[in-house]
Amino acid sequence: MTSRIFALVKAWLYLAVVIDLWSRSVIGWSMSSRMTAQLACDALQMALWRRKCPENVIVHTDRGGQ
Repeated sequence: MTSRIFALVKAWLYLAVVIDLWSRSVIGWSMSSRMTAQLACDALQMALWRRKCPENVIVHTDRGGQ
C-alpha cells in the first residue's frame, strides 16, 4: 500500500492506494482530508471487496515514512 499527499487551493488531501503486485493495477483506494488509520483500512477494504475477498492474501507495504 502506498500513500500520497495532494495540495489543493486551501486544503490537503491524503490518498491511500492498494496496488496489485503482479499486474501493477490499482485495486483499492481511499481519499480523506485527514491521514488516519481508517484511510488505509478503507483502501484495503475496497481492494478486498473488488477482489471478492480471495483466500491466501498477502499485504505488503511500501514501508513509507508515514
